[in-house]
Amino acid sequence: MTALWPYLIPPSSHGDDSLCAVGATGHRVAFADGSTALDADSGLWNVNLGYGNPRIAKAIAEAAEHASYLGAFRFENCYARRAAEDLLRVCGPDHYARVLFSTGGGVANDAVMKLARLYHAVQGRPGRNLVVALRGSFHGLTFGGFALTGEELGQRVYGVDQRLIRHVTPNDTAELGRLLATFGGQVAAVVVEPVVGTGTIPLDESFVAELGRLRDEYGFLLVADEVATGFGRTGSYFASESWPGLPDVLITSKGLTNGACPAAALVMSHRLTRALVQHDTMFAHAETQGATALACAAISATVAEMERLDAVKTGQSVASWLQQELTKLIERYPLATHTTGVGCFRTLHLTHPDGRALAGADVADLITRIRHAGAIVHPSPSGIQLVPSLTYSRAEVVELMTCIEAGLDSLLSATSLAARS
Repeated sequence: MTALWPYLIPPSSHGDDSLCAVGATGHRVAFADGSTALDADSGLWNVNLGYGNPRIAKAIAEAAEHASYLGAFRFENCYARRAAEDLLRVCGPDHYARVLFSTGGGVANDAVMKLARLYHAVQGRPGRNLVVALRGSFHGLTFGGFALTGEELGQRVYGVDQRLIRHVTPNDTAELGRLLATFGGQVAAVVVEPVVGTGTIPLDESFVAELGRLRDEYGFLLVADEVATGFGRTGSYFASESWPGLPDVLITSKGLTNGACPAAALVMSHRLTRALVQHDTMFAHAETQGATALACAAISATVAEMERLDAVKTGQSVASWLQQELTKLIERYPLATHTTGVGCFRTLHLTHPDGRALAGADVADLITRIRHAGAIVHPSPSGIQLVPSLTYSRAEVVELMTCIEAGLDSLLSATSLAARS
């Protein structure tokens, strides 16, 4: 047992050296028990360019030496200005105008709900205070983001206030239409993940098109939560860049600094910005560690590295290899039924021999067995998520599949032995 209380691990597993990382390089993580593992989780979907990128590390070190703590709390700093310009350039300056920095995806979702309500209030619509999200979505575990999250994670136990939140089923245009027909005049924003992270469910083109049409009809803000899908994860720089009606706010984090610093950003459209600037409105949101020199240096360096490595294109190659290998695996393993997701953001869905979806403790067991075989994967409600870095080699994709197959063989063997006994 150690002094550390880690996230989302039961106390009985605290202090386990096999869960204590001591270093990471490229696409591999080393642990205190002497083991190493191929990371197919990209460090919780952060490390799109692999661990230990020297150019990003150098940028952070230089900022630490020359700027130390410079933030944006009643001040600006040149690192934040530069990072905002770099981010606008890759998001699209014709549509987006300003960038508000945050420290993480959950806090950014807190901020976007406040921002949406403020936007309507300054235009004389203070009654617009409902925010709509999707069932099964994940928007963080801060109180605001936790309320918005559509996955049941014990919100009632923790006293999370969801009275001003509504949830609809992903890709169900009829349900969304019914909700807006009833509450449309009260909705401040609709917040969606372009690929719903829980289960990696992409939003249908028809659903996205309807979101845009309903936005025009009812006047709410459309928010794309690209915390997980941004920075090349789904095959384009941002998943929402191909939407027929671009979002009013794009939220990005994780890949924003390649996981090297805590940072997030709300990228705001010209329409939203004009309304706030016209009324000279101060937005009551600030974070001590938001827009710091170190984080913003990491953002600018990450954008530069995305371009130098042509990471969107390399990620497309990794996604193609991943699809090929997953197709082969499904052909060999009847319990592997299908995949969902897009790009380097995939879920392999699995069942028991009797057809029941693999879930709960069985998923956790499989992840442990794959980890013992040499790879780190992420849990999904009915299988495992595969989120490799955009810089994987073809050999590493094959190695990942070998580890998954070893985990499946081990699970099947244990299941068979348990059935015979």
